[in-house]
Amino acid sequence: MKNGVILYDDRGEVLHAHGGYMLYENGYFYWFGENRTGDIRVSCYRSKDLEHWEFRNHVLTCDSKVQEHYIRSDTRLRKEVTLKDGSKKMGSCNIERPKVLYNSKTKQYVMWMHYENGVHYGDARCAVAVSDKIDGDYTYYGSFNPIGNMSRDCTVFKEEDGTAYFISAARENADLIIYRLTEDYLAIDEQVRILWPGQAREAPVLFKRNDRYYMLSSACTGWLPNQGKYAISDSLTGRWSTLKPFGDKTTYDSQPAFILPLETAGGVEWIYVGDRWNGENYPASTYVFFPLHFNEIGELTLENCEEMDWKKYLI
Repeated sequence: MKNGVILYDDRGEVLHAHGGYMLYENGYFYWFGENRTGDIRVSCYRSKDLEHWEFRNHVLTCDSKVQEHYIRSDTRLRKEVTLKDGSKKMGSCNIERPKVLYNSKTKQYVMWMHYENGVHYGDARCAVAVSDKIDGDYTYYGSFNPIGNMSRDCTVFKEEDGTAYFISAARENADLIIYRLTEDYLAIDEQVRILWPGQAREAPVLFKRNDRYYMLSSACTGWLPNQGKYAISDSLTGRWSTLKPFGDKTTYDSQPAFILPLETAGGVEWIYVGDRWNGENYPASTYVFFPLHFNEIGELTLENCEEMDWKKYLI
C-alpha cells in the first residue's frame, strides 16, 4: 500500500479516517477517524490485511442520539455561536482525533475526542460518546472542559490492568496534560501530570514497549508539518525524558495520529500512522504508515518508505 495517496473503501468511496485510531477485534483492524463530509463526523472501517478496507458505519454524525451524562456538559452537536462583532452564526461541530477504548467491565466502547463549535476554535473542549458495538451508532454524551482546562489535540491509553488515561493539549496548546479516567472511562477521575509546560506540543501519541512509555508529538504549526519529537519514561505519571527529534524536519511530511502494534512471528512490530494534511483541501489529506525501529537502549527511529508491504508483518 502506497503512502501519501488517497485510499478507497470497498464501495469505491474515499476513506476518511483522519486523526484516527485503530482497535483490533476478532481478526479485524477497526479504523476510526475524522470525516467532515456533510453532517458526518466520525467514520469506521475494518480490514483483515490493513490494505483492503470495508466501510462499516458513520458512527458519529451531527444527528447522533445524545444523552445527558455530566454536570455542565453540552450535548449540542449544532449550536448558535456569537461572533466577536456580536453577530450570531449557526455552527455544526468539528470533531477531531477520535480515539476509542473498549471497557471490559461495562462492555462498552468509549470514544474520546476534541470538540469545537464549527465556527471558530474558541471552545477547546473534549467530548465523549459510547456504543455497545464497536462499529455501532455512538450516543453522544456531550463536550466539556476537563477540570476546567482547555482541551484540543488528544489521545488515549489503556494499561494492562484496564486503567485508562486521556491526554490532551491545554492552555492554548502550551501544555500536554495527562488525566486518569474513571473506571467506566466516561469521565475524568484525576489530573495526574502536566508534560513539558510551555513547550507547545500537539498531536500526542502514547504507547508502551518493554515496560517503558513513549510519547510522540508535533510542534504547533497549523497544517504545515514540522519536526516530530518523542520522550521516554519508566512511569506514565513520573518523570519524562527531554524531547528528542525523530524523522526529518517535517517528520517526512506527516503528523502523528497513533502507533499500531502488530503481532508478528518475530515479535511485536510498531508502525507509526500519520496524517499528511492538505490545508487547502482537507478531504484530500492522506495517510502514511512508517515502521518504527528501536536500538539497544530504546531510542527510536522512523523509517521513511514509499509503501508498506503488510505481508511482511501480518502473521
